[in-house]
Formats: sequence, structure tokens, C-alpha cells
Amino acid sequence: MAYSHAVGRTTWAFADLKDLMAKATPLRSGDMLAGIAAGSAEERLAARHCLADLPLKAFLARPLIPYEEDDVTRLIIDRHDEAAFAPIAHLTVGDFRDWLLSDLADAAALARIAPGITPEMAAAVSKIMRNQDLILAAKKCRVVTRFRNTIGLPGTMAVRLQPNHPTDDPDGIAAVIAEGLLYGCGDAVIGINPASDSPTGLSRLCHLIDDLIARHAIPTQACILTHATTTIGLIERGVPVDLVFQSIAGTEAANASFGVTLDLLGEANDAGRSLKRGTVGQNVMYFETGQGSALSAGAHHGVDQQTLEARAYAVARAYDPFLVNTVVGFIGPEYLYDGKQIIRAGLEDHFCGKLMGLPLGCDACYTNHAEADADDMDALMTLLGAAGVTYIMGVPGADDVMLNYQSTSFHDQLYLRDALGLKRAPEFEAWLQRMGITGPDGRLRQASGSHPLLSRAEAA
Repeated sequence: MAYSHAVGRTTWAFADLKDLMAKATPLRSGDMLAGIAAGSAEERLAARHCLADLPLKAFLARPLIPYEEDDVTRLIIDRHDEAAFAPIAHLTVGDFRDWLLSDLADAAALARIAPGITPEMAAAVSKIMRNQDLILAAKKCRVVTRFRNTIGLPGTMAVRLQPNHPTDDPDGIAAVIAEGLLYGCGDAVIGINPASDSPTGLSRLCHLIDDLIARHAIPTQACILTHATTTIGLIERGVPVDLVFQSIAGTEAANASFGVTLDLLGEANDAGRSLKRGTVGQNVMYFETGQGSALSAGAHHGVDQQTLEARAYAVARAYDPFLVNTVVGFIGPEYLYDGKQIIRAGLEDHFCGKLMGLPLGCDACYTNHAEADADDMDALMTLLGAAGVTYIMGVPGADDVMLNYQSTSFHDQLYLRDALGLKRAPEFEAWLQRMGITGPDGRLRQASGSHPLLSRAEAA
């Protein structure tokens, strides 16, 4: 079905809904690389006007990727909640934007409709929203998850403590964990990207973090970011596993490039929950995503990368995750060229994920060959803090020495807390006070060289 819109004396035509969505997307290098981006600002504006007049129901009637060809499409259609969709079923995309920004769309209303919003609907409305719209609407969404602490409560922001090491050296990792905890980081997760997938090495890392958490009674959770099949194997061997990690994408073929299927994700979720290691909840999955992953795998079906990112959130939503992280600038400038594109993508991803009912965090990051710098990341994380982001990253010096990219530091979260008044997960905040790391106001106390976390024997 073709679409068109006139701007002055020019009528712009769009071949189908897939083409319309791509042309309405804010400019980004990935869509240009795929040859699907609008050729001019005027064409992009025409596409947005056309998209604004489109009924939300159209996305149910005309899937961008055929139902018969893609299991993610089947997941989206088969699990669509018609009752949750009913209150907004009469709206166009433009009407939906207006409703989201109105006082009618409070936290309770947004939670009720979340199961009825498909990723294509979320992506479509984001394409016609300004940055301030994405911030305001996302801030109203409340998504709370639990394992050993509670993430996503109003006025809170958690931090993933990321103690990566280029050789998985236990002493080096333990030292970074201790440093991060002393800066008040780690309530989202202590998550390691391992340098090796050796089951023996991974088991050693799992025991390292588990021993530290148990020794100091830290109300947080651990995750080794290895493939889900490897984690299932660790669970079967009796290794202490908290969260189960997997990178996911928005098409069946892209997920296949990661070596995963929807059935495997279900098996991983069941395996993690079977351990019953959570104390306040059993959300056990940790997913990471990023715009451009499907295109880089040659599995994008001609769909724009932002819409495909939202489809990855439909995959995540099916397994009630504890955390979802858009690693927004990690894939590189081929997909998000500069700071402006990275900032926009981070706000889009956060909005779409929260709108669909997910605990969205964001790694405000960039690779060293991107046209971006730390000032851009300061801007993004500040905007995300205002938007109610679930969590951000805590990396020593903001420089990941194993993955070789630039992220946010232990210090950055202190700035956001001071500037925006954001607290930590309540259970973790109470622990920091008991340990003498923070005062009642949540601010760091004066460092002590005799603190038990600084003892090598205690940490390692």
C-alpha cells in the first residue's frame, strides 16, 4: 500500500509502510548506509506528516516484516494485548503523541496500555517527537523490577558496575569492584564482560562476585555477560549464577547471527529462575541491544534501524527482564555517526523501551573513531537522567580497557545525583549507609583507608 503527502507543489510518495517509516526517521548514518533514508529534509518532513495521520491499527494490519518469514513478527502479533490497546485503538500516530504528552497519560494509564503497544507503534510516534517530548513521556513511565533489590522506583537511578579486565585477572576485577562500590555504584548489577568464554574462567568469575556479595551482604546481583548457552551450562554445573545475559535484536535472522532463538531465551529464563537466588523478586534476564545490529548482520529486511531496535524490545518484553540496556554508541559511526545522532538514538531507545513496559537503561557511549566526545555523553546522560532512565554504566575513568570504548564513569553518576536529586535502589542505599560509604543524604562520606572493602583479602 503506497502513501503520499504534499508539501507545497511537491507530492512525496512512499512505496509502503516500511518505506514511510524509514523516510520519517531522523537522519542517521546506518539508514544512509542501507539506502533507505530520506534524501532531503523536505522528504523527511513529508514522511512525518504522512506518518502522523496514520491510524495505529495500521501496524497490526500491515507488519513491516511478513508474519510467515520472521518469528519476532509472530511474537509481536500473537502476544498483542487487544484489551490493553483498546483505549488508544482509535488514535492516529499524531493523536497518540498528543495523548502521551497530555495529563491523561499518567503513570497508571501508561502502564495499562503498555502490553497493547507494538514496537512499530512506539517507533512511529517517536519519529514525530522532539527530544523534549521523548524525555517528558518517558519520565512518566514507571517500570519496576526486582531481584536482590528494587530497580526503577520514582526518583531513583541505578548504576551497573562494569569491572572489565583485558585478561579477566581476578585481583584486577576485585579491585575495580571495590572502587566502584566505594563510589556508590553497583545497584543495577555488577556485570563483567569476560575476555574469555572458558567455562573454568567464567566459573571463577561467578564465584568471585558471589563470594564478595555474600561476604558483605550486598543487596545487588551479579552477571557474567557470556552467551546464554554458556550460562545455562554453568547453571547445570552448579555455578552460582544471578542474572542470565544475552544480546538480542529485532529480527529472527539477526538473533540467529547471535546464536539465539526465542525458544533458547525461554530456556535461559527458566534456568535462571530455577535457582531462586533472588530475595525480593525473580526477574533474572539481562538483555543488551543497539541500533544497527540487524543491519550489520545483513538481517534488516529493509527496515530502519530505530524500528528494528524497538522490535528487540518486544523480544525482551516476553521474558520479564530485570534489566535491558541499549548500548547506544557502541556499534560505531557507520550506524550512528556523531554525538547528535547518538544523543537522539539514546532518547528514542529509552522512550520506546519504557513505553513498552521495559526497565530501560542506557550505556551513553561511543567508539574512538566516532565524531563524538565526553561532552556529548554528558549531554546524553543528563537528558536521560531527566527522562527517568533506569540505570547507566559505571566504568573506571569512563574508559573500558577490555572493550576499548568510552562510556560513563563512577564519578558521572555522582554528578547526576547532585544535579537531579536521584537516589539509588533503596536496599542498596541502606547498605551503603550501614557500611559507612554514604551518609543519610546519600552523599559519599570521607574515604577511609581502613574500610573493609579496601582489604585485598576481603575483596578477593
